[in-house]
Amino acid sequence: MTTDGPRPAEAPTELERLGHWVDARTGMFGIARTALRKVFPDHWSFLLGEIALFCFVILVATGTFLTFFFQASTAPVTYDGPYQPLVGREVSAAYDSVMAISFEVRAGLLMRQIHHWTALVFIAVVVLHLSRVFFTGAFRRPRELNWVVGFTLLVLVMAEGFTGYSLPDDLLSGTGARIAYSVALSIPFAGPWLASLVFGGEFPTAALIGRFFVIHVLFLPGLVIGAITVHLAFVVIHKHTQFKGGRATNTNVIGPSFWPGQVFVSTGLFFLTAAFVSLIGGLVQVNPIWVYGPFDATVVSSPAQPDWYVGWLDGALRISPPFEPTILGVTIPSPFIPGVVVPGVIFTIIALWPFLEARLNREDTSQEHHLLDHIAEHPKRTATGVAILTLFGVLTLAGGNDVLAFYFSADVETLTRLFRMLTIVLPVVAWIVALRICVAWQRRLAPDEAESHHQDGGTPYRRGKAGGFDEAGS
Repeated sequence: MTTDGPRPAEAPTELERLGHWVDARTGMFGIARTALRKVFPDHWSFLLGEIALFCFVILVATGTFLTFFFQASTAPVTYDGPYQPLVGREVSAAYDSVMAISFEVRAGLLMRQIHHWTALVFIAVVVLHLSRVFFTGAFRRPRELNWVVGFTLLVLVMAEGFTGYSLPDDLLSGTGARIAYSVALSIPFAGPWLASLVFGGEFPTAALIGRFFVIHVLFLPGLVIGAITVHLAFVVIHKHTQFKGGRATNTNVIGPSFWPGQVFVSTGLFFLTAAFVSLIGGLVQVNPIWVYGPFDATVVSSPAQPDWYVGWLDGALRISPPFEPTILGVTIPSPFIPGVVVPGVIFTIIALWPFLEARLNREDTSQEHHLLDHIAEHPKRTATGVAILTLFGVLTLAGGNDVLAFYFSADVETLTRLFRMLTIVLPVVAWIVALRICVAWQRRLAPDEAESHHQDGGTPYRRGKAGGFDEAGS
């Protein structure tokens, strides 16, 4: 016998009861629903930020493993490990522990190399991500503050990389720490106190490794996590930018939602990133401290090139003339200008660029920009970015002047003078060339854009007698 009527509702499961209990007290279901519906633009360049985030996750995982075995101490010990050339030699406890990680801890060397290579890739991807934002104008209102946060994040990860690079207490990293100490010491008035605070006294100090360890595993990671959190919060608040074309407008975002589309792309990208850094970590040697030997304050390694992200600073110090002006009775040490003033000025200009560009172009500060620019739309911006990248490239090459002198059988002093000239000339040339290319590119793109506007129902344009473009109805 059958009856018509509503079927009784099934009793909720224990998991559903728990979910409703949590949602009633936190509102997490609504937050999760909003997050899952977030739309991501379908363009490969937007994945650079995700790769950077994945690199940071890998760095935390491998760094945690390394801290289990690392000894943050400069106390002298006698090396008695498996690496025979160093047996019986006095080394620091930090150096001895890194040697043990490399040759005695199972998978220790692999973890060390994955950690180091991931740091190099991490900073490179952050630079690429910021470059994409800069050249496409994604920093404009309302994202000016997010640009400042992103650039601050770059400075933080560079400092994080340098402090980690210095922890093994080998001869190469010790040379880099000595240079950093000299730069800090060169700051007028505050330099001696700042150097003493960070380095623990007059270099070399017994407190150096301990303080760098705390900065590397506690202080800077906390700031990086905070900066990433603020950066992602701004992305959610402002929504994603997107490239012009198709159905994209200043009021929408075209692309797949986080679930079910983007989540699988991001998951696959994470495993690809992990696989890539694991592959190069397992196959390509990096930072072999047993070749450099333990740090000795009386010895400087040669060649002595730091990791690429601080190579430009080393190059600036190498080619800077020995200029020590005296101002109000205070002598300014020669490392101050190339090591503090020049980077400070350039970094300040980069950090404040959204505000500088808006003021120079007299933009309407009330208008929001959610569509990205073509690289040729703003020739001066593009030319400035190319010039800055060229400057850092030249300085990075200058940091290897001793290596270049060896391979090209040239004189170091000759190369130094050459790089001094190139540091001034090449950025100017790059700015002019990039500007002219963008202007020519604009002229070539104009007919295509006019046709695109006509097809999309936008404003039609026509070529004038002088070669320019005017609205067809004017």
